[in-house]
Amino acid sequence: MEVRKIRAEMRMGRSIFDLPLRVAFYARVSTDKYEQLSSLENQVQYYTEFIQNKPNWTYVEGYIDEGISGTSTKKRDSFNRMIADAKAGRLDFIITKEISRFSRSTLDSIKYTQELLEHNVGVLFQNDNINTLDTDSEFRLVVMAGVAQDEVRKLSERLKFGFRQSIRNGRILGNDKIWGYDKKDCKLAINEDEAEVVRLIFDLYANGGLGVRRLSQKLYDMGYTSRKGNEFNVLTIRHVLTNPKYKGWYCGNKTQSIDYRSKKNAFLDESEWVTYPDPNVPAIVPEELWDRANTLYKYRSAQMQSHQNSAEFHNRYVYSGKLICEEHDASFHRQVLTSAMGDKEVWQCRVYRQRGRAACSAPQLRTEELDEIMAKIFAKLVIDKKAIIDALVAVIKNAPDEHNYEHDADKLEQEIAQTNKKKDRLLEMSVEGAISISEFKGRNDGFNEQIHTIENKLNVLRAEQAKSTATAENLEAIKTALQRELDFSHGVNSELVATILDHIVVMTDSKKDEIHLEIHLKVGGSQDIRFVREKSSLRFISLKSITRRQASRMT
Repeated sequence: MEVRKIRAEMRMGRSIFDLPLRVAFYARVSTDKYEQLSSLENQVQYYTEFIQNKPNWTYVEGYIDEGISGTSTKKRDSFNRMIADAKAGRLDFIITKEISRFSRSTLDSIKYTQELLEHNVGVLFQNDNINTLDTDSEFRLVVMAGVAQDEVRKLSERLKFGFRQSIRNGRILGNDKIWGYDKKDCKLAINEDEAEVVRLIFDLYANGGLGVRRLSQKLYDMGYTSRKGNEFNVLTIRHVLTNPKYKGWYCGNKTQSIDYRSKKNAFLDESEWVTYPDPNVPAIVPEELWDRANTLYKYRSAQMQSHQNSAEFHNRYVYSGKLICEEHDASFHRQVLTSAMGDKEVWQCRVYRQRGRAACSAPQLRTEELDEIMAKIFAKLVIDKKAIIDALVAVIKNAPDEHNYEHDADKLEQEIAQTNKKKDRLLEMSVEGAISISEFKGRNDGFNEQIHTIENKLNVLRAEQAKSTATAENLEAIKTALQRELDFSHGVNSELVATILDHIVVMTDSKKDEIHLEIHLKVGGSQDIRFVREKSSLRFISLKSITRRQASRMT
């Protein structure tokens, strides 16, 4: 029935209940708690009977959303289905409890009621006594929806205030499933089974030289898994490493709400966080270990950001990024295979790692084989040792120091300045009576400790800077070491390989036990090599030099 006809009937004194309309209801609760679900059940029963008891109305099955907030309609499936059915002409009238059931956003409420009216569908907000088929309904709707929206804003502010008060009273808010702790009644207690993994993560990262990804694999190999029995997610490990709770500190104000309606949050800079030692948070790792791990984490993160081509940072292994599959132009990745004979480091084509042997025929290469091949090539190349040593010393002498000590020192000095600003703000709060003297003292001591830790890092950094300056003065010692390494009597030095080797191409005609490689060197020249794997050694079929033109044509 068209809206203009309905309004004409109503102007003549007929009630909405006297008109032949197809009527549905919309019901929603914002949580899935029992009390709310019970309320929803009552709403459904009430509206079903209400509509069916009107002789002129035709009952259309209602639309129900459970446990979904009213601030947005994006995830309200039944609501969106109701709007679609209304636009498709399947109903004439919708009854709902109040405007906040429809939406707490003024714009959403007006938008949807206008859309529904354009499709000849009215809405009755029963508790608010607003029927959108009345001609003055839009004005009242704007007023009432505005009130509902303001209530959401006030609720958001009340929650923030409540959070701040809870924190001051020693109540831990936030994640209920933080690894290593059990949380009950807003208090944290150490879960020793999980805390064992936390301590291991910090130890392996800070002292064991493992990166985050290798740490995940190492934990799984040692039998430690996530709560779901999988490898620890890389993000989980990062969150563990950077969470001050593990050293017994409170950490808050990490995010800030951008819009209470969309519930979007922005992550704040670390200088804006509120952190201090908290007696209500039991520490799992010593503060010194946590600080050391985080200093290393920040350093590695900065290194990754400073390298647009991050391959150099990732290449902690001499052959990382230097083995290329000719068939797919893809790099080889390192893998450690464990057997009864012990661990074996091998390299496999990325395509093979992702899709299996059917996708790539390139054989895997063993690190020990590559070392043997490089030693043989270097022994062949090193006819004039003096020329090579002089060339390498020149490279070392002219190489810029990639570690920007001044930049890192400036950052640490900025951290000290920012912490001093926090101390100033804390003093102002104490003077204004916002915090107690004892709380001021505890938090101020925490800031002083932070400054002391940063100053220690700064001293270490200055010492490293002085050490790097002295390196350039030790070229004679470097020459002696190079002469010793270039006789290859004890195999090949990995650092020398990293210095001289540019890349190795695994040719497409390689087989499992007969392998064809093309080896390109930074010092000039390329080598074509074929070898056969035998039980305990390699047998070289051919080892010959190839010209740059031949090499470029082959690769």
